[in-house]
Amino acid sequence: MDIENKIKAILNQKKININDDYGTQKSWDELIEVLVENEENTLKYLENCSKENLYWISEVFEDIAESLQSEELINCLRKLDEKFPDLEMTNDIDIAESYIENS
Repeated sequence: MDIENKIKAILNQKKININDDYGTQKSWDELIEVLVENEENTLKYLENCSKENLYWISEVFEDIAESLQSEELINCLRKLDEKFPDLEMTNDIDIAESYIENS
């Protein structure tokens, strides 16, 4: 299964479990696992994903950044923040950037 379909399945499950703390944490863990698997695929996915999916993924920006340790990821997120200013991701991205060593 490709990254797009994996994320779609995880986010659909998360939406079902929105008021279930265990289900939400499990979805976050699965989402992080998929997004840190391959940085190049993650960046391509993020550049092309829907605004709604980006909103859900923004909940785990810092976990992805901590694992990938990638300035390219932060640059990608900053561009997406400009593209979708109403998602108000600037603070989330700043926090994610703080998880990158030597940034």
